[in-house]
Amino acid sequence: MALILIIGNKNYSSWSLRPWLVLKQSGLEFEEVRIPLDLPDTTEQISAYSPSGRVPALQHDGLTLWESLAICEYIAELAPDRHLWPAEAAARAVARAVSAEMHSGFSSLRSQMPVDCRARRPQTATPAVQRDIDRICNLWQTCRQNFGGTGDFLFSSFSIADAMYAPVATRFVTYAVPLPPIAQAYVDALWQLPAMQEWLAAAAAETEVIDTDQDAFRDRNSD
Repeated sequence: MALILIIGNKNYSSWSLRPWLVLKQSGLEFEEVRIPLDLPDTTEQISAYSPSGRVPALQHDGLTLWESLAICEYIAELAPDRHLWPAEAAARAVARAVSAEMHSGFSSLRSQMPVDCRARRPQTATPAVQRDIDRICNLWQTCRQNFGGTGDFLFSSFSIADAMYAPVATRFVTYAVPLPPIAQAYVDALWQLPAMQEWLAAAAAETEVIDTDQDAFRDRNSD
């Protein structure tokens, strides 16, 4: 059975971007099912694929996964030759730590600077959002300096950790967040990935418009 990834709108669904980007970087073939979010039948449509009623979800050989990081882990196991986690133990441990921190943290950034890939809305960060931004930039700088080597990404070559922070890069572009040089260079490297360019082009072509300030939209449509 083919890999089937169920995602939301590419312009808005940050959690959908993460496993989609990992799948693209894995080289594995997959089918994509896009379900527009925030419509009357959205939850019903998603529930046909995902027991949580949220995107993303992955189906493969009778298995259904409904959580982004678990999907990324599964993809890494399906494509071990792509080294989607760093090969060295210390780097791999740190990569998992920074991925988990992204997965569970930065609530102020998420709520006050929601993903909207095609928008350009310069915005001054509140103190709470700035604390999130500073922590992210510190994480990026530490990873780049300790593990970046000669590559462009957090752990030299692309890893799941980079996929976890790709939506953050879109936020920083959307809201014109001033960044220190290492963080800006990292955002530029993510932005230039062919897969990211493909996602962004598709996001720009979407016609749906969603009020991302609605808490209900964020709570019911993504993991």
